[in-house]
Amino acid sequence: MEAAKKLASLVNWTQACLALGVARTRVYRYWKRKENPVTPKESHKPERSLSEAEKKQVLEVLHSQRFLDIAPQEVYATLLDEGIYLCSIRTMYRLLEENKEVRERRNQARHIEYAKPELLATRPNELWSWDITKLKGPVKWSYFHLYVIIDVFSRYVVGWMVAERESAELAKKLISETIRKQEADPTSLSIHADRGSSMRSKGVALMLSDLGVTKTHSRPHVSNDNPYSESQFKTMKYRPEFPTKFGSIEDARSFCSDFFDWYNQEHHHSGIALLTPETVHYGLAEEVSLKRNVTLARAYQLHPERFVRKRPIAPQLPSAVWINPPARGSMILKLLTN
Repeated sequence: MEAAKKLASLVNWTQACLALGVARTRVYRYWKRKENPVTPKESHKPERSLSEAEKKQVLEVLHSQRFLDIAPQEVYATLLDEGIYLCSIRTMYRLLEENKEVRERRNQARHIEYAKPELLATRPNELWSWDITKLKGPVKWSYFHLYVIIDVFSRYVVGWMVAERESAELAKKLISETIRKQEADPTSLSIHADRGSSMRSKGVALMLSDLGVTKTHSRPHVSNDNPYSESQFKTMKYRPEFPTKFGSIEDARSFCSDFFDWYNQEHHHSGIALLTPETVHYGLAEEVSLKRNVTLARAYQLHPERFVRKRPIAPQLPSAVWINPPARGSMILKLLTN
């Protein structure tokens, strides 16, 4: 503004403002305020306002043990019933706001913040995921319960069971028998599940602890924390032959037996380089991939013009599988996935 004034003394205000790129109205307002400063008005305190002593008294009442977690309207009504009037409800709120105390004053339950599980599998029998789903029975409101344990790295269903009820004892039996059949090392095995009653039962927890197995759980109401079990159930229930209801528990077991044979031995899974879970679980993935590459190389030699961008190669099996991988910029993820 000083520069504009100096320049205006040589030319005029219009030319000076154009040269400096400043609006004339802005310059006029600036010099007008500077030449005629406005003296601030003295703040007027209303006669009906509380004195400092009265404000202090109200705050002491609100902070007292008796009214510490009570809303101001409750405090107002309680004191009024006792023949005491300190101030209005709005004044109580205003005093609390001045002291930055306008919030939920009642003592409430504090919800636990569950950590996001970050689990890694680099080989079979290192990380299992298990869950229970319902299968409709022959009559309304009747269900059978399907327990399934899946290996996260290979997607191989290592254990399953159909029962008439959901039970921690049945879950213990299935997990222990599956560990024995797979000849897995319990001390290097992690088992992940959601937060169902059977999954969080004390019996299952003690059994896993005795075996040396690490257990983890999903966060409440977060289905993405257990994606592999959820995906396997979806694959089963979206099959064309999946029945709307099962006539008996024997029918359910027969269907599941056929389905899991197909799923493990014939289903080419997109998440494991279009290999079958059985191929990956029992270490045959490299052999199958080599055969696939031979076939693709032969196809390229016959018709190279059909492969425009590059020579065809078989999809590569991921070296690591995550449940909730760390952020992409994480150094751990870079080291483990390279």
